[in-house]
Amino acid sequence: MLRDCAAGMRLNEGKMIHGCIIRSGSEPDLHLWVSLINFYAKCGALDFSRNVFELMSMKDVVSWTALISGFVAQGHGIESIELFCQMRKEDVRPNEFTLATVLKGCSLSLDLNFGKQIHAEAVKIGVLSDVYIGSSLIELYSKNGEMEYADGVFCMMPEKNNFLWNALLNGYAQVGNGKAVLRLFNEMEDPEMRFSNYTLSIVLKGIASFGAFTAGQGVHSIAIKVGGETDDFVRCSLVNMYSKCGVANYALKVFKTMENPDIVTWSSIICALDQEGLKEEAAKLFHRMMRSGMRPNEFTISTLVSAATDLGDLRYGQSVHACAHKFGLEFDHLVSNALIAMYMKLGSIYDGYRIFNKMANWDVISWNALLSGFHDDETSDQGTRVFKQMLTDGFTPNMYTFISILRSCSSLSNIEFGKQVHSHIIKNKFVRDGYVGTALIDMYAKCGCMEDVEAIFSRLNEKDVFAWTVIISGYSQTNQGERAARLFNQMRREGVIPNEFTLASSLRGCSAIASLENGRQLHSLAIKAGQSTDMFVSSALIDMYAKCGYIDDAEALFNGMQPNDTVLWNTIICGYSQHGEGDKALKAFRQMINEGFLPDGVTFLGILSACSHMGLVEQGKNHFYSMSESYGITPSIEHYACLVDVLGRAGKFDEIERLIENMELTPNALIWENVLGACKVHGNVELGERAAEKLFQIDPETDSNYILLSNIYASKGRWNDVSRVRKSMSSKGIKKEPGCSWVEIDAQIHVFLSQDSSHPRLLDIHRKMEELRGRVSEVGYIPNTKYVPHNVTEKEKRENLFNHSERLALGFALISKVNGGRIRIFKNLRICGDCHEFIKCVSSTVDQEIVVRDASRFHHFRNGFCSCKDYW
Repeated sequence: MLRDCAAGMRLNEGKMIHGCIIRSGSEPDLHLWVSLINFYAKCGALDFSRNVFELMSMKDVVSWTALISGFVAQGHGIESIELFCQMRKEDVRPNEFTLATVLKGCSLSLDLNFGKQIHAEAVKIGVLSDVYIGSSLIELYSKNGEMEYADGVFCMMPEKNNFLWNALLNGYAQVGNGKAVLRLFNEMEDPEMRFSNYTLSIVLKGIASFGAFTAGQGVHSIAIKVGGETDDFVRCSLVNMYSKCGVANYALKVFKTMENPDIVTWSSIICALDQEGLKEEAAKLFHRMMRSGMRPNEFTISTLVSAATDLGDLRYGQSVHACAHKFGLEFDHLVSNALIAMYMKLGSIYDGYRIFNKMANWDVISWNALLSGFHDDETSDQGTRVFKQMLTDGFTPNMYTFISILRSCSSLSNIEFGKQVHSHIIKNKFVRDGYVGTALIDMYAKCGCMEDVEAIFSRLNEKDVFAWTVIISGYSQTNQGERAARLFNQMRREGVIPNEFTLASSLRGCSAIASLENGRQLHSLAIKAGQSTDMFVSSALIDMYAKCGYIDDAEALFNGMQPNDTVLWNTIICGYSQHGEGDKALKAFRQMINEGFLPDGVTFLGILSACSHMGLVEQGKNHFYSMSESYGITPSIEHYACLVDVLGRAGKFDEIERLIENMELTPNALIWENVLGACKVHGNVELGERAAEKLFQIDPETDSNYILLSNIYASKGRWNDVSRVRKSMSSKGIKKEPGCSWVEIDAQIHVFLSQDSSHPRLLDIHRKMEELRGRVSEVGYIPNTKYVPHNVTEKEKRENLFNHSERLALGFALISKVNGGRIRIFKNLRICGDCHEFIKCVSSTVDQEIVVRDASRFHHFRNGFCSCKDYW
């Protein structure tokens, strides 16, 4: 009767039977005492079980084993060990069942040392060959990761039944050694044992641990042949195996055959869909699970939170949060950490903090989740405070912590805090870790510390494609395209295959130095690798051709694509603007809107630039104000600077002053630089002086601000003021950046300075310039000496003009007979008005297009005309 009550968990009925025994007044025999201990233990009433045990006058090994077994069955491993020690103190000799039971207690509590003592006792009393002791020892060693010991026990067993085989198989599966599981499975000879549903389930679990899809299919075939596929336990293992192998469609097919999948299986299939990027399908399956009446667990909820994070759908994430709250899982550790990460990554900082602060206990994952939201310009400073607090509270950062805080430092360009983090990385011995090393390289590169970048990169144990990409990107972003190109070639020599981000970064390096030949080689490589249609590579290619002076190639590339994002539209719009093709830029903008793509801040920078180059003042103003009114985009300081440029080029100085006075943002150097540039073009001395004074306060080290003011004075013949400005520069140790131009001939860059006398073919260049001087004079060119801001004679001024760097570069390109009919010259400063007129005249005398990129735009000279229409 007591056995039946225990099986049915009928505690009250069993208590009534116990009461009858007590009222009978008879002393229970040993068998009845043990039955009572077993009954209470199996019903989970361990205190009653222990009380019954204490009432026994004679406690033999059977009663001790019954009590220990009860505690083990309820998961109390430590207490079971304590009971065994008490039994030995009372000099009760254990039998094989006692030892097998207490070994299970050691497995529960992961007490390997005590388990080894039990192992020694089993040897001592001669019961090591017992199958239950053998399987318990294998389980103990497996759970503690000691598979050599587990294997040794298995080999010493005289007879190997299904318990032993399955114990060892399960051990290898638990430690993730799927290959050993397959080896053991192949060694099993008894077909009944080998093809049992339990064995097949264990083997599938082992296969799942190392993603052996083909082997998994083989075991699946065996399960079908022996009829095991109809067993829900095997099906659950199949779903898990296919999920872990990354083939969610196979997992889903098996799942659909199950009539009553348990929560573990539901969670496995939902997780599989999520990991394969099928976020919406995972969400739909979750709703189906809820409709079936199945209660979600913490794994299901955390997976759905992860899906919402990856989808970027805050509202859906909030609905999953509500579901977690409904089922009392909101403050489960796993769920809370997932919710914090979701809210932080989706920009809901307050909600992320709220969940974090409500948690009873934090771990390093909680802190990492909180740090994950502080990677943009607005919130990165909070990341540094959180990291400091984490250290203060005694938590040890891990790899993910360091990667996250380094991203915050990158966004802030906070090199000082980044160096402090670097010291913690060294202290915690992560300095050679590839992922942390890559994050360090990115941080130092974003802060412009390329020497540190090189040092860290050289010390990495393994340089994967991500590390190479980050260092190449760093050099591209710091306008060191030559170094970026050399590193790209070195990466390929070392056998690392570039990905789409590597190619895009390398192409941007080519854009920075206008290296057309390198850019074309990268284009060819992208086509061969099948990456030319990738969004990042495509936009980088269009940008490269545009910045190398080949806007027609950029346009052809764009027209051959199906633009599916705003980035591609922005790239071609900005390209058109740089080349003075404002009509095309505005047409592309209208087409972009008509095709349903929403513009962003970058789009309007391109559009405002186009309006500026074309002199479209009213249209520029309309586009500026439409940003906030029609598209909800708050204008940045760069947008205000563009509008100042639009008004300045047109000489609308009253409107500029009103705009600056009423703008919501504090004017910075960019605003006043554009004002000063406009004053130079239109000779506005008064406003130019005010703008220069502002710039000397904001950015006193920039040479171009002094030069522009000096040139304004020079244009008015105010040589004393010119001298005063230049003396001010000299006293502050500020040197003028020399004007230089360069031209690419046969994949080699040739650089020329103004008044240059160092080029080996200088005599040939001067002969060509004399020839050109005669030709352009015939078509009406007269040197305009007002563009020489020096108080010298007219003859000296004319000679000065003929030795400007862009003219020397042009002369060299003409004597070098550039192939392709297009000469491309690049200049670090704005082209002077006289050089512009000179090159226009030259273009009418040569059968070649001349393209000049100066500091602000491209000029395409053809047949005596420039694409800027003399408005720049």
